[in-house]
Amino acid sequence: MIKKLSLSLLTISFIFSIISIKADEVTISERQILVDGSVYIIKGICYNPVPKGTSSRSFDNLSEDLMLMKEAGINTIRVYSPIDNRNVLDQINDAGIKVIIGFGYNQDEYFDILSGTFINYITTYKDHDAILMWELGNEYNYHPEWFSDDIQNWYSAMNNAAKMIKEVDITHPVTTAHGELPDKEALDACDQIDVWGMNVYRWDNPEGIFTQWSEVSSKPMYLSEAGADSYMVTTANKYEKGENQQAQADAVSNILDDVFRFPDVCSGVTLFAFADELWKAGNNDIQDTGGWAPNSSGVPYDGAANEEYWGILDINGNKKLAFEVVKLYYLKVDNNQ
Repeated sequence: MIKKLSLSLLTISFIFSIISIKADEVTISERQILVDGSVYIIKGICYNPVPKGTSSRSFDNLSEDLMLMKEAGINTIRVYSPIDNRNVLDQINDAGIKVIIGFGYNQDEYFDILSGTFINYITTYKDHDAILMWELGNEYNYHPEWFSDDIQNWYSAMNNAAKMIKEVDITHPVTTAHGELPDKEALDACDQIDVWGMNVYRWDNPEGIFTQWSEVSSKPMYLSEAGADSYMVTTANKYEKGENQQAQADAVSNILDDVFRFPDVCSGVTLFAFADELWKAGNNDIQDTGGWAPNSSGVPYDGAANEEYWGILDINGNKKLAFEVVKLYYLKVDNNQ
């Protein structure tokens, strides 16, 4: 009897281990993203962990970063290039966080769209529970010069890539990070995009984008980037020149307030960004002011994108005032509203 019982328990354990391999199913229902049938609100952050003194991404500090993300109520991270490390994805999943995996167009054949190698990544990782969506490009509409001065070339490539994804994976939506509201040309050309992400910098007041989107599309959307830096190039709007964490915190508060007031249209936000990055505007060993980003005149409260000051943490992992703002908003949002 003991031997038979042991065999039965082993059989049951094996069956459950097979069941557990199946990834969470992410689907679309009208304007909402669903994970295993439940509404999923993106309480996210853009994550590109580049240590001081380098320009290369590193996950050496992942455990500490995930602890801080969990403290802040973050449930989604958005990365700009694939994470080709199952252990990293496992740690993210174990923390209860999902990932939006981004693919570039021309990334020297590192799982990029041009070479078609992106589909190899999807085939390998499509069953991983950490995956929320596959993302194609990051505000490429601002750069027609990358596509023979015809942005339609990008839209065609993106739509074809989305079709390829759906041939190998039907359990995760395909999204893109579009610079601002897509026009009719983009929407018509990219019918295979399931969820539209939009990088939106409209000072501290993005609420207009939600009404505009509801008038042109019935698909889900989210803000793939929004936020503010913590440096003022001049004294303006009551904020003093120089590093100014209060200006950043106030802007983030106003932005998140707008995002979560429109749950019928907006599926959330991946705030830009988790930590400061010192590689963007000068010497990788020091925090430089300056930098450039498309349409950056909408950056609160000075209209200047100081590219090395966007984190809700500084380069050493210390919390800025904006961290507490994110924590306040993310922890009070009911993910099943």
